[in-house]
Amino acid sequence: MGIFTRRTTNQDNATTAASVATLDVDPALAALTGDYAIDAAHSSIGFTVRHAMVTNVRGAFTEHEGLLHLDGADPSRSTATIEVKTASVDTGIADRDAHLRGADFFDAETFPLMSFRSTGAAALGGDTYRVTGDLTIKDVTRPLSIDLEFNGSATDVYGNQRVGFEGSTQILRSDWGLTWNAALEAGGVMVSDKVKLTFDISAVKQA
Repeated sequence: MGIFTRRTTNQDNATTAASVATLDVDPALAALTGDYAIDAAHSSIGFTVRHAMVTNVRGAFTEHEGLLHLDGADPSRSTATIEVKTASVDTGIADRDAHLRGADFFDAETFPLMSFRSTGAAALGGDTYRVTGDLTIKDVTRPLSIDLEFNGSATDVYGNQRVGFEGSTQILRSDWGLTWNAALEAGGVMVSDKVKLTFDISAVKQA
């Protein structure tokens, strides 16, 4: 069940027939329109990066907050803002996390936050949507697109209306100045430039 679907109708005039797209809005989804706060306790922002050319390291940022504005009738009018504490990076290894917080990577003391602010949104079909925006890390801002799947909505046991999304995207960390690496004796490098970002979001509608 998508936030909206498109259907095509034929409109005749005296000289030609034109095909035009109209919105077929689901009233239940239109009712989801409103402002939502991301519930960090039930959401995750994670990453996966290749290590030593042979395996993957997975981690997450455990402290983040964000606001969504959803337009159930016209998703192109939806917006998202997310801020993440860089010092909250967690890969399960204390020494590695300390290195990531340091100047070689996030320099969390100087740049305590990274952020994403949407500039557009579009339906891709079904329950899938693409959010475009600007990702800022260490004062470097570059465009980013994230494909998300709408997982539905529900009222929890406390009476809160929730919506859920999950998705992913891929970046080159060097585009944001995260260039530290070490060469391996057999060839290649310690840390891949390519990083997969993953999002599992639960957000609560605000009064």
